[in-house]
Amino acid sequence: MRQIVLDTETTGLEPRQGHRIIEIGCIELIDRRPTRNDFHVYLNPERDIDAGAEAVHGLSSEFLSSKPLFANIIDDFLTYVGDAELIIHNAPFDMGFLNHELSLLKPARPKLETQCAVLDTLPMARKMHPGQRNSLDALCKRYTVDNSGRDLHGALLDARLLADVFLAMTGGQETLFGAESSSDAPSDEGKFEIDSQLNLLVKPASAEECVTHEQFLDKLAAKAGQDIWRQ
Repeated sequence: MRQIVLDTETTGLEPRQGHRIIEIGCIELIDRRPTRNDFHVYLNPERDIDAGAEAVHGLSSEFLSSKPLFANIIDDFLTYVGDAELIIHNAPFDMGFLNHELSLLKPARPKLETQCAVLDTLPMARKMHPGQRNSLDALCKRYTVDNSGRDLHGALLDARLLADVFLAMTGGQETLFGAESSSDAPSDEGKFEIDSQLNLLVKPASAEECVTHEQFLDKLAAKAGQDIWRQ
């Protein structure tokens, strides 16, 4: 199962007012584990950035002036996401901007949801935690995901935080972006190879254990609001 946790930063809040994407950050998950095959790019929006937006993400027009245009990276981006499921917090915002950018291309490209399924973690969180704050910061605090380095918003950083939150929300999995994953290369310490000539004992699960496992999956599906573990 391939999933892409995605976040964007923009020049403002409304694409219909001419605002554009200035940063895209993506984290790839294969079978719920990060692969380090990230996608990250800054973009030149060819317009000014609202002061309020710049205060949130800290990206200036001067910094972005030398960055590529959306049209220059679109093929790489679409190849990267492929037909994966996109995981986004408040998906209408990011998808609205992405589809607006696709519509500006010549020729225009189809909307992104024609290529990818989209899972919005905001309504999922609201269903799981009714009446509570469900911003990314609030969810990080609730699921003990360390966001102490988030002085400013950043697409790749926020995608990493959301990946940890999503995994915790949908299965209680511990944070996967800790000290171990920050290394450039995985350690071989403690690894060993199994001699292919060994006669290993394979003990299948009992009928009772299978029933218990299915009951556990039912609980996870009810908690998450969808059943992704039997796909």
